[in-house]
Amino acid sequence: MRDVASTGGRALGRDFFARSVLEVAPDLIGVTLLVDGVGGPIVEVEAYDREDPASHGFRGRTLRNASMFGPPGHAYVYRSYGIHWCLNLVCEEEGTAAAVLVRALEPLHGLDGMRARRRTDNARLLCAGPGRLCEALAVTREHDGLALDEPPFELRPRSGNVEVAAAPRIGITRAADLPWRYVLAGSRYLSRAVPRA
Repeated sequence: MRDVASTGGRALGRDFFARSVLEVAPDLIGVTLLVDGVGGPIVEVEAYDREDPASHGFRGRTLRNASMFGPPGHAYVYRSYGIHWCLNLVCEEEGTAAAVLVRALEPLHGLDGMRARRRTDNARLLCAGPGRLCEALAVTREHDGLALDEPPFELRPRSGNVEVAAAPRIGITRAADLPWRYVLAGSRYLSRAVPRA
């Protein structure tokens, strides 16, 4: 675990993402993600880069993953198992195919809309998991390729230090041992608890 400092006072711009995905991913923990004003602080992410066999960009550009090869600071949205939408934030430089998968956030803004979309009053289950998160925030393929510093997206910097823990990614079979899953230590809103060392 490590403490990560505040990200500053103004909304995050595209330059925030023009860095290594392994730097951006932990720095996103505690950042507030809003889509049309709905969302909350990010509590769980996973990093994927081009050299990573678990990454969608590993085998090259396709129609489905084209946004992952685009400029940093844009959304890459894809359908998982033909069921759930997943939101990724593109990093590094254009053509690199590096992105951060947003796995969970703490639901704080627009709770009524989230509850209606997810058909539950259980706050812990509103955004715990990438599919639930996208359903709660109404993220679909229509958001693919959109800039993260323009409506409907807004990324507000965290206001103080947070304790970030790293762990192996989940739900994958390739490169599953890499500790590229980053979580807010102690959060009850994670998609899955972090195994104890």
